[in-house]
Amino acid sequence: MKTFEDLFAELSAKVAVQDPASGTVKEVNRGKHAIGKKIVEEAAEVWIAAEYEGRERTAEEISQLIYHLQVMMLANELTLDDLYKYL
Repeated sequence: MKTFEDLFAELSAKVAVQDPASGTVKEVNRGKHAIGKKIVEEAAEVWIAAEYEGRERTAEEISQLIYHLQVMMLANELTLDDLYKYL
């Protein structure tokens, strides 16, 4: 099982290497606008899943939202500490 920190480390490593085959690298390179649109889409899917699709689907959608939020963090050169100081 992967933690929030594990995922961030994995994504950070992918971005650092700039593997052109990586979906994460492609998303970061598309820019903040494209990432933001994806975050809005995923947030809506979380809401729909929570309202109508049950726990498992909600958990899956939340995990996808977290992924895209972390991609936005990387695009903005934010660290986990930058985020944690506001929690």
